[in-house]
Amino acid sequence: MGTNSRRNQRLDWWRNGLQLNLRIRPAGFAVALVYAFACWGARQVSLDQFYLPAGVRVAALLLCPARFWPYLILGEYAYFAQMRYPMIDKYGLTWVVIASACMMPAVALVVRLHRKMMTAQAEVWLLSVAATAALVATVLKLGLSHLLWPIPPSLPILSSAARFALGDYIGILTLAPLALLWTKRGARYDWQAWRGLPTVIALSLLLVLAIVTRLAAADGDATKTSLQLMMALPVVALTCMHGWRGAAVGVPLLNLIISATTPSTGLPGSFDAPTFATQQIIALAGTALLALGAQISHYFHQYARRDQDGKRALILSRTAHIASEMDLRERALGLRKIADGLDVSIQETVELLRRHGHHEPAERLLRASAAHSRQFREQTSMVYPTALEQVGLYLALQVSGAREAWDATDRVSRPRLGGDPCRLSVGLQLATYRTLTDAVSILLKNEYGQIQVRARCGQVQQHRGILVTVGLLDVNRTLSPATMALVSERLAARALAYGGAVTCHRNRVRMLLVDAPAPASRQPVQTPLVLRENAL
Repeated sequence: MGTNSRRNQRLDWWRNGLQLNLRIRPAGFAVALVYAFACWGARQVSLDQFYLPAGVRVAALLLCPARFWPYLILGEYAYFAQMRYPMIDKYGLTWVVIASACMMPAVALVVRLHRKMMTAQAEVWLLSVAATAALVATVLKLGLSHLLWPIPPSLPILSSAARFALGDYIGILTLAPLALLWTKRGARYDWQAWRGLPTVIALSLLLVLAIVTRLAAADGDATKTSLQLMMALPVVALTCMHGWRGAAVGVPLLNLIISATTPSTGLPGSFDAPTFATQQIIALAGTALLALGAQISHYFHQYARRDQDGKRALILSRTAHIASEMDLRERALGLRKIADGLDVSIQETVELLRRHGHHEPAERLLRASAAHSRQFREQTSMVYPTALEQVGLYLALQVSGAREAWDATDRVSRPRLGGDPCRLSVGLQLATYRTLTDAVSILLKNEYGQIQVRARCGQVQQHRGILVTVGLLDVNRTLSPATMALVSERLAARALAYGGAVTCHRNRVRMLLVDAPAPASRQPVQTPLVLRENAL
């Protein structure tokens, strides 16, 4: 019973018929018509050794989504039908039908098999598509002609294979890169770079060489071949300047120019041997340039990504330093309020003692509170130098608690300061203040002898910065390895966050911090840290 039921289910398709869900797209017929006319027009300017319809075929498969591929097959069949219908009597109906129907599906299968590679950043896969499609088309052309023609072709099969394979390959390299370039038009790329003088010179040189080659066609094959090979130099320059996009524009232009300067009889099978030899060299050069351009673009994107990540890391590091300084600023302001409150309370106590006749205790309390208040404010300024926002880095160093601590050691000589630090951002001045005081502290703890501090602000083009040197006064001394390691460990991060560096050389530590570039016409304005750094 169950066996009969399964047999009846299998035979349902015979009784009920097959249901095919075909969706007819009016736009597809327009695509087929445009493709047929494109193949026809390309064939009018093609030779066997430069076969543009092969490039039109691959370019159409790259430009059109897969749902339009059946219409491309229809368009190619229509193109072959109008071209090969008069050949039925000479070559037979079987060849006309089969050879016209199998070319596009075979090349579409090649493109389909490369679909996974198309998602890669590098465009080297296009060379694989071009080579495979040219070989498949050549095998189909020669195989079907030798099998189905009433009289097989008279040309040797190897010569015909070389001519057809090279012609299809060059045709694909002429149009497929441009199609791929069009599909990537939405990618981020600065096309304004093509307006630069080097690019204009390279394109102009390519055009001039094309004109000279055309005019020198009567001077001999050697001169013409030399000029054709020289046309590869501007394409090399475009590839080096613009990567894969430069090769995708330059190689098709080179192939089109060589095709335009190739003599032709206008008959089927027209062939020029000297140009064929040149085309073999140009095909290899074009392949190398497209591969080189793809690698240049690939590594450039990697470098740009790493550079962008590095800049983002510096911005985040700078933001973290600024957030830390903001926290210290709030704490310093809170400590100052506490100090002001203590001063007021002590002053009231002193006035109360004086009113009750205790003048001597009041004076002692006043002197002691003044000394402690001064020390407290010095320590507060070491938490955050609030004076820096009003008077700048150099004066803040002179009035801060750090200067008092240096003087107490009798080992730090008078700093030599040059330039105007007020032209730098408050954030950079704070980073310099922290780096300088930390460097002096490290040398005081780990070295002996007098210490000299030097600083100079300056500007190079649009970059403002400050160079700070903290070193031993004795030039014959050398910093110990432990001191150098400590300097690199504690000071490098802050300097790197501001685009600078920390280096140790013999008896001194050099620290360079650079501000963000600013337009030359804009004068810096000192504002509080809260407002200044929000712009970052």
